[in-house]
Amino acid sequence: MRKDNPESLIKANEIFLYENGIEQKIKNFVFDPSPSRIVLLVDNSQTLRVSLDKLQAAIREFAYEIYEGDQLFIVAYDEKPEIIQEWTDDPKKIESSLALLRKKGNPYLFDAISAVVQDVLVPLMPGNRKTTIVMIGDGVDRGSKSSFQRTLEQLQKLDITVYALQLPDRTGGAYRRNQPKANQVIKELTEGTGGLAFDFEKAREAAKTICDELRKNRYLLSYTPTNPASLEQRRIFLVAQDGIIVRTKTFHPPSVKF
Repeated sequence: MRKDNPESLIKANEIFLYENGIEQKIKNFVFDPSPSRIVLLVDNSQTLRVSLDKLQAAIREFAYEIYEGDQLFIVAYDEKPEIIQEWTDDPKKIESSLALLRKKGNPYLFDAISAVVQDVLVPLMPGNRKTTIVMIGDGVDRGSKSSFQRTLEQLQKLDITVYALQLPDRTGGAYRRNQPKANQVIKELTEGTGGLAFDFEKAREAAKTICDELRKNRYLLSYTPTNPASLEQRRIFLVAQDGIIVRTKTFHPPSVKF
């Protein structure tokens, strides 16, 4: 996005792509105004430090910010993910579905993300290029079978962008065995997939920014790696000329089967 003129399109010769520190030749770079499929993934667990009313209000912001052609899918999770509303662009349906939210149990965040990817987003591929998860919670996971690293790699491999409405960590930053602390979980899931994290209290601003970005500031980029047979993670770094802000996922998993 151009800082001084967000509506002006970025050109391929204004950006530079590096993989594992080596500059790559960009093959295609085009603006993508296609509709989005956005999953709102809501922490529904008992100890989350927010009321149901505030969770419902945050979801409503997205119902009235999406563009024509965009659709929302709402999943709430504790030990298991639960569908609150299937794909729709109808604010009234979304409003009605929010009565299904209730707080109980523990947050199995990574399992919920994996279920959303496999059961909700993968069936849309490859026909829909713009798939997104908006996490609403604090990043705490208490018991998932899916590991954090595998969850992140799955998102990166499938080009699913993660945004977050971030609540204060209910654990106060407590150490978690075999996974990052809650704040770091949100940081790595969003930055690692090219997304952003927002303060939960700024839900209205976040919903507008996310929906605007997905429709007005998304591009498709392709390149042929100089080392196509790499068995290591591909560290991706994208830079642009002065006055242009760019983001992309930070890694692409190795060229091996999941």
